[in-house]
Amino acid sequence: MKKTLSPLSYAVTRQGETEPPYSHPEWNRFETGLYVDITTGEPLFSSRDKFFSACGWPSFVKPIDASALRERKGLRHGMARTEIRSRAGDSHLGHVFQEGDPDKGGLRYCINGAALRFIPKAEMEREGYSKFLPLVD
Repeated sequence: MKKTLSPLSYAVTRQGETEPPYSHPEWNRFETGLYVDITTGEPLFSSRDKFFSACGWPSFVKPIDASALRERKGLRHGMARTEIRSRAGDSHLGHVFQEGDPDKGGLRYCINGAALRFIPKAEMEREGYSKFLPLVD
């Protein structure tokens, strides 16, 4: 993967690093489309579930399929938090916090943009993600 990922994406997904806030263009992208694991292409989040959280990282209220994510409790950087990893690629994605909109489940999935690949709605069919089109509208 060192040959196919950018150095930042490799550091985030394989070594558990965190990109600096506001540094990745995905933090404020609000186009219609699908977010997939950059290492495997597994669909993870819909633009429909993304929201502006002002934290500097892409934030979502829920994943497309909760079984596509794995949770791991940890104390890194002196904070108790829940790490989120992808099921297929075992990629570090970010963390989930219990500080989201209560009307939408109360969770905030705070995800590193470098762990994601965004596929615009107009390209989803061509890239083999047509069955996910109803989830982004």
